[in-house]
Amino acid sequence: MELLVIDDDPLIRTATLQMAEDAGHYAEAAADGPSALRILGEARFDLVLLDLQLGHTSGLELLPAILKKYPATSVVMVTGNASIATAVEAMRIGALDFLEKPFTPELLAITLQKARLHRRLTQQVETLSEQISTQQPEASFASSSPAMQRIFEVLFRAADTDASILILGESGTGKTLAARAVHAHSSRRTKPLVTINCPSLSRELIESELFGHVRGAFTGAVRDSQGKVNAADGGSLFLDEVGELPREVQARLLRLLNDREYERVGESQVRRADVRVIAATNLDLALATAQGTFREDLFFRLNVITVTLPPLRERHDDILTFAESYLQFFARQYRRPATAFSAVAKKLLTLYTWPGNLRELRNAIERAVILGNSQLLDTDDLPASIAQPPRPESSTPQPGDPISIEALTDVHLKLILQRTSTLTEAARILGIDEATLYRRRKKSGL
Repeated sequence: MELLVIDDDPLIRTATLQMAEDAGHYAEAAADGPSALRILGEARFDLVLLDLQLGHTSGLELLPAILKKYPATSVVMVTGNASIATAVEAMRIGALDFLEKPFTPELLAITLQKARLHRRLTQQVETLSEQISTQQPEASFASSSPAMQRIFEVLFRAADTDASILILGESGTGKTLAARAVHAHSSRRTKPLVTINCPSLSRELIESELFGHVRGAFTGAVRDSQGKVNAADGGSLFLDEVGELPREVQARLLRLLNDREYERVGESQVRRADVRVIAATNLDLALATAQGTFREDLFFRLNVITVTLPPLRERHDDILTFAESYLQFFARQYRRPATAFSAVAKKLLTLYTWPGNLRELRNAIERAVILGNSQLLDTDDLPASIAQPPRPESSTPQPGDPISIEALTDVHLKLILQRTSTLTEAARILGIDEATLYRRRKKSGL
């Protein structure tokens, strides 16, 4: 954990810092309230050890200010003259625990263990709350497509190994869902699945985000950071859009994959991490390798188990299955009356090409459920791009276009000539004799 020790006695501060660091925690210290609030404003801390007597002020006066400005930080009161009344008052204000001086490393360890358990439970509650607020339709890995069935079989057979898995596919095809499913079916499922979005950060920041950094390693590094590799230890690390990973960071990732070793930014100490890497990208990594933007050795290392999720337009038989699943989910979530699609709406859903894949389908059904007023969702409830798809652009005139009959006749004549092998066959289809067809061709320049 990250600790802040607030005590006006330099000997106590030094001793407490040493005990905390010996126990494997990161710790900083402050001698008074203003210094403590300044440090808390610069970095996040999991726990504050707050002395009850800070010179001429009381820690009980500082406690409410800390809890109000930094509610995610737990506070343990520390004092040399403990009393039941003081402990009760500190707990009433919001302190997590009470520690009496002088304390041994063993007693401090018990207090820190209690604080760590409290932090873990708080994080679990926050995670569950976030899941409830951002509920997603249950991922379906059933498909009537033999090709998709083979993909799922490969993923789930490889899930319970430590082999790296590379998931390819267009944006919105469900690569993240597939990565979560792999982790959930693995022996690491009780450990964290940690995700990092590779294109979202600069080279310096993504290196720090992945491997962590030490204080002072770069401008703005006001404290140590463990990094996501450390957070994923024992579990899985999901590298979303790994094809966008800066080439300078690729070498460090390759070392992690090969040796399970890494170093934090600004530090020479070699650390080890037991992580299983799952990567996904919508780029052609083989082409990126040939172009020199992606390391060939890293590509080969990631390319142990590779699957390509096809776009939704190639999963025609699955479109309605997904759409009906989304309908049921959103109708339940928003308490809307929709229960099914009309026959025309179903036809439109299957005819649309879905360039945004599953993500676009999900959004379209969510919108339809919210706006629909009846049990049956119809064309009026679907987005205009689906209900009234634009006609494909073409240089060939079509019936109804603002052109003459003669021009339209020429178009028809040209198409028939292209589709037939002899003038006799073309004339028969057009219902004219060969001489008339010959003259018409000559006149039109066909």
